[in-house]
Amino acid sequence: MALRRALITGITGQDGSYLAEFLLEKGYEVHGMVRRSSSERMERIEHLKKHITLIKGELTDVLSLFEVVSQVRPDELYNLGAMSFVRDSFYQPAYTVEVTGMGAVNLLEICKRILPDVRFYQASSSEMFGQVREVPQKETTPFQPSSPYGYAKLLAHLHTIQCRREGLFAACGILFNHESPRRGYEFVTHKITDAVARTKLGLVEDGRGKVLTLGNLDSKRDWGYAPEYVEGMWLMLQQDEPDDYVLATNRQTTVREFVRLAFEHVGISIEFQGAGIEEKGYDRATGRLICQVSPEHFRPVDVVNLRGDYSKAEERIGWEPKTDIRSLVQIMVDHDLDCVEQEMASGQIKRINN
Repeated sequence: MALRRALITGITGQDGSYLAEFLLEKGYEVHGMVRRSSSERMERIEHLKKHITLIKGELTDVLSLFEVVSQVRPDELYNLGAMSFVRDSFYQPAYTVEVTGMGAVNLLEICKRILPDVRFYQASSSEMFGQVREVPQKETTPFQPSSPYGYAKLLAHLHTIQCRREGLFAACGILFNHESPRRGYEFVTHKITDAVARTKLGLVEDGRGKVLTLGNLDSKRDWGYAPEYVEGMWLMLQQDEPDDYVLATNRQTTVREFVRLAFEHVGISIEFQGAGIEEKGYDRATGRLICQVSPEHFRPVDVVNLRGDYSKAEERIGWEPKTDIRSLVQIMVDHDLDCVEQEMASGQIKRINN
């Protein structure tokens, strides 16, 4: 029996790397699309390179997408590629729509024409809910995106549904925030856990690291563990009929609480004082400043109340989250402690931009 073949766009990202690992374990032949840019970062898939096939292509270039799809001819196509940092999308709205929105449209239209039997997964996002109409959010909650990233994802989401109506097996995973040690440092969770590790190991105190600086500490997020979410993606494409599914934990945590849990894990009790941009966090034992707020890190319009209802995914495809927020924080902090200790041992301290 021939191996099932999968194509992953965005394979070098957090989700793409975990999905590639998952599919390899399932016995798939895995192909990943990478950008032609020489700046493409490969560290998340370095350990997989001997087991996967990489092919160059651009979501913004229809001809290159046609060549990739026609060459690979996958049984399953996972579209994870996007301009993924929400705050930057406010400053690059046209580019965000072109990559995140039109990239998906391009892929879907190509599949309709040359690969109509493919099973297509679209990585939709909780950012589509924006200024939320109800809590928790589910598949039927109205969308009201409040960022260029959110409405670019909504364009891709709606076109996936349109192609499904036209006969393509196309499923959308509306994924709420999901984190891991492979998250980019520009994301708030990894920014926090990295800064906590550098604080614990003395790099901030001796000037070789920066005080953790954040934006809106009151923002509420539904944070899960990324490896569990890629299994949900796969499950969506194993069903008899395609549909849309929310993957989430149905639990909320503020940014402030995430910070508290991270410092608590390394034995530091943080005390917050002040409010708004004047709020600061101090080490209770030493009185030292270990967290502060800056207007530079606020989004122009924030999404402040995300919590997902995953009951449909649990009932229909048998998916549920397993890692709670405290365990997630511990996984990430422990990883960053190891990384920073290795930096210190080598004498090559990274200057993470906080």
